[in-house]
Amino acid sequence: MPKAPTTPTAAITTTTLSLTVDDVAASQAFFTTHLGYTEQAAAEGFASLSRPDAAADLVLLARGTEILPPEQRDQRAAGLILALTLATGIREEERRLREEGVRITMPLREEPWGERLFQITDPNGVVVQFVEWAAPAAPAAPQEA
Repeated sequence: MPKAPTTPTAAITTTTLSLTVDDVAASQAFFTTHLGYTEQAAAEGFASLSRPDAAADLVLLARGTEILPPEQRDQRAAGLILALTLATGIREEERRLREEGVRITMPLREEPWGERLFQITDPNGVVVQFVEWAAPAAPAAPQEA
């Protein structure tokens, strides 16, 4: 008989997203210059970044680094979207990034379910999506005949 699942007993103290990229310095500069992350530690082919209000820290690893298992060394952070949820101010954030010369790879839009979002892409192809939740648009009133 299968054993019933148990509640984890280990306390999670931090969540970190580890991204394998070709150019650690380029992504590090992008995240610290434009997104407010600060360097916590760095070495050849490695950078640890955080910001006090982020739900997850970032680790940037150089593709091909030998600290990764062999089957992971040549992978890139592709197909991944780093979504950052804002409480307010998404329009101002898009404008600020645009004024700083960051290329907006998906312009600000609002979805019918109340999600406002836009995307930027770092020099290594890491897609960063900004999200702000708003009240969804009211459904259209039925037309009377």
